[in-house]
Amino acid sequence: MKYPRKLSSGANNTVIVLSDTEVAKLFTGDTRSDLGSEAEKMKFANTVNELIVKFIRLDYNDEIQAEMLVMERIRPMDFRAYEVEVRELWLDVFEDELRELHQAGFVHRDLKRPSDIGGLAYDNILLTEQGLRLIDVGISALRSQVGEKIFDKYVEIEIQEMQLFRNYFLNR
Repeated sequence: MKYPRKLSSGANNTVIVLSDTEVAKLFTGDTRSDLGSEAEKMKFANTVNELIVKFIRLDYNDEIQAEMLVMERIRPMDFRAYEVEVRELWLDVFEDELRELHQAGFVHRDLKRPSDIGGLAYDNILLTEQGLRLIDVGISALRSQVGEKIFDKYVEIEIQEMQLFRNYFLNR
């Protein structure tokens, strides 16, 4: 289906612009559990720090027959326009905030993107005027939901992806 004011599409969802300050990730069909789970993980991460895009509300759009996860609108900037020294500072903050999320019991799980999903590497990490931000918490996990052993495995993988991102972000 073609949506008005489309920003992007992923494997399962489309994101559209609602206003100058809000976007919505659309859920069509029977996706209530996914919608609720994603909203809860986003709200949890938002209580820890501001690394993850801010959750605003859940809503329904009658016109396009879609459940919506409404979030803040982020306007990405191209990091290649900034000196490596400035990028290093942004990375230091990003890594600190990611560690803080891990310690609180949240892991994003999609820094690099799985190899079988289209899109660019690291396209869930956006540079904004507020620094680096993470979007799309669809496959993220909470320690309280998956248990210590699985959570620790996810964190281990994410730390490896973070090192790869550091190299990409500083050397591109």
